Amino acid sequence: MEQFVDVILPLPLPGGFTYLLPQPMVGEVHEGCRVVVPFGRKKFYTGIVEKVHALRPQGYEVKEVLAVLDARPILLPVQSRFWRWLSDYYLCTPGDVYKAALPSGLKLESETVVELNPDYEATERLPEREQRVLDVLAAEPEQTLTKLEKAAGVKNVLSVVNALLAREAVFVKEELKRAYKPKTETRVRLSADARNEHRLHIFFDELQRRAPKQLDLLMKYLELSCALGGQERPVAKRDLLQRTGATPAVFSALVSRGVFEVYQAEVGRLDNRLPQGQGTPHALSAAQQRAHDEIVDAFREKNVCLLYGVTSSGKTEIYIHLIQEALARGEQVLYLLPEIALTTQITERLKRVFGAHLGIYHSKFPDAERVEIWQRQLSDTPYDVILGVRSSVFLPFRRLGLVIVDEEHETTYKQQDPAPRYHARNAAIVLASYYGAKTLLGTATPSLETWHNAETGKYARVDLSERHRAVQLPEIVPVDIRELIHKKRMTGTFSPLLLQNIREALERKEQVILFQNRRGFAPMIECHTCGWVPKCQNCDVSLTYHKGLNLLTCHYCGYTMPLPVRCPACDGVDLRARGFGTEKVEDELHALLPEAKIARMDLDTTRSRAAYERIIDDFQQGRTDILVGTQMVSKGLDFERVSVVGILNADTLLNYPDFRAYERAFQLMAQVAGRAGRRERRGRVILQTKSIGHPIIAQVIANDYEGMAAGQLAERQVFRYPPYYRLVYVYLKHRREDVLEQMAQDMAARLRVLFGSRVLGPDKPPVARVQTLFIRKIMLKVEATAPVARVRSLLLAVQREVGAEPRFKGAVIYYDVDPM
Repeated sequence: MEQFVDVILPLPLPGGFTYLLPQPMVGEVHEGCRVVVPFGRKKFYTGIVEKVHALRPQGYEVKEVLAVLDARPILLPVQSRFWRWLSDYYLCTPGDVYKAALPSGLKLESETVVELNPDYEATERLPEREQRVLDVLAAEPEQTLTKLEKAAGVKNVLSVVNALLAREAVFVKEELKRAYKPKTETRVRLSADARNEHRLHIFFDELQRRAPKQLDLLMKYLELSCALGGQERPVAKRDLLQRTGATPAVFSALVSRGVFEVYQAEVGRLDNRLPQGQGTPHALSAAQQRAHDEIVDAFREKNVCLLYGVTSSGKTEIYIHLIQEALARGEQVLYLLPEIALTTQITERLKRVFGAHLGIYHSKFPDAERVEIWQRQLSDTPYDVILGVRSSVFLPFRRLGLVIVDEEHETTYKQQDPAPRYHARNAAIVLASYYGAKTLLGTATPSLETWHNAETGKYARVDLSERHRAVQLPEIVPVDIRELIHKKRMTGTFSPLLLQNIREALERKEQVILFQNRRGFAPMIECHTCGWVPKCQNCDVSLTYHKGLNLLTCHYCGYTMPLPVRCPACDGVDLRARGFGTEKVEDELHALLPEAKIARMDLDTTRSRAAYERIIDDFQQGRTDILVGTQMVSKGLDFERVSVVGILNADTLLNYPDFRAYERAFQLMAQVAGRAGRRERRGRVILQTKSIGHPIIAQVIANDYEGMAAGQLAERQVFRYPPYYRLVYVYLKHRREDVLEQMAQDMAARLRVLFGSRVLGPDKPPVARVQTLFIRKIMLKVEATAPVARVRSLLLAVQREVGAEPRFKGAVIYYDVDPM
């Protein structure tokens, strides 16, 4: 009997495609397994089986499945249902979801580049087809699958490459492109000679007479490492020099004498050699225990609970207790964080309790590692706790019981490009509901949508209004920089008060965080003579100056050009930087405080996972005095020695053409302020602004979230914005502006026929051209009570009609549901 399979391909095409199963494969393929299928004339892809059936499609010749890659499904039924919801709700195709959800190593295709692993050594004789592929790669180490199939003369090369990937004999090129390097540190140990007690005494005598500084360093090493008795601990060279204040020359002298030897050790990598975990979290304070018990009670009534706790109230400790209780019930836990930087800090706290039960998943991991975690989640011994960023919602779970979304208000939970443009918080709530699991949303500054849901009783709400150990909330001091600039009393970007506080903190051996929501040296360069500003050739934006690279860079498409010596418009040489970014702040600090150790945390300095860990670890260990950063520094980081926080320009947060600007500015300022004074003493926040009379400044100083929320919700109701209305943005893109304008007007007219006055636009967005494509935006405001399925079918019908018109060929049309 003939069998057919419906397959989802990682392509933005609506619906699945039907293929015939060759006779030997009948009965071997199940829903959720991967199969290799031909598509088009010469391409092949890894597809996922959605359905196995006996219905032959009519009207075209059915192609055959080339190979089956899995003996058991890699996609569980609940995940399959979740994918369908994402595709329906966010108005994208199942192929978009598939492409975003699976690591690259699980979705090979004909254009995938395969690279030989030079370190691979076979421990057994390989099957002939695998050996032929390796021989071809030995001659030319990098090839696309199509080229490899031809050169090796092997049919269906995908299944062979899959087997070689499992042996780690080859890599997928995409993984190598990430320039991932394991984090290593230089460590010190006694040489074999110095381990001999008799020889060590000779070294001691010699050093006592000739080199007392070297002797101090050796004594400190022995103290740190417990090398003479007890369990020997590894010692980092950097820590040793820092603790003793010794110079690298003193250290090098001990190496050349044969006392020390240095070696490289890998640190900070996720591996299975984690400790088992002590299983004993810290005891909760009375306030934390009360909140914990209220959450447990709330979960009996409601599936979603908001933990509304001020910054530094110890929410993480409550999460740890709830996770431990979930594990005791035999459930799995998904713990979501908005930023990779946070996972590096919270990992240590969770490892201490959960040890090897903890898995970490985010995009800074190489692809092979993400494939490994995916496979492990399908095995009989999956991780019980997954800590990760938004993409973790795609991982397979068999017994999910609790989902924690920390800092739920953060905009980084929303995926922007490419599709699916999902919001991880909302997606996690739906995912949890499919498993019958509970969701806990934690934050000091809830998003207005979540706050509204808690106020109307849709979610439960638990308050935690006391900081841990009764630490006071920081004192917030506003500084009117408009007047200071006018009186020429500013030192670069710093007011006298901020500089004084930074200096005092450094004298007390405390730390400082400075927040500026712009990376780069200066937002733009301007010719002082004629006003010329360098613009990106692909996008409608001015180029940002990065002094360290001496380049002008576009933050939208990555286009770069060297800084011109002369103005191309008037031949003038007076080119000046306008505004300031984190790089300029760092530069000014080096000039003002040459003795301070300064680090910068923004997108430019945190390209790799090791970089995140290094910056945070250095600050935590006190190796850095001042941390300058963009909004990354606001997201729940916990540093006990920070006493001063500076918000360098609050106005850049407020003057933004977006209905959420007020809410976001409050959240960001309150979160940044929360980094100050997190232990024994009260911190201080210096808030520099040109709008000292703006109502938000008073609300931030008073930490009046509820007043801000009430005012903003009343406004949103009047003007028909979320949470009372659901927004859908329609984006249209084309290389020709005249064609785009016609298409946008046509689409808006069709939408108005269906939705009437709910349609606004088309308009130019603030950046109206990106990567050579012109952009138009149409806004649709639909009542929150409107039936989603009906709205979806109408929107997709309009998209198909407009897209099918020959005059709009080459256009891109997509929807962004619940935009941020």
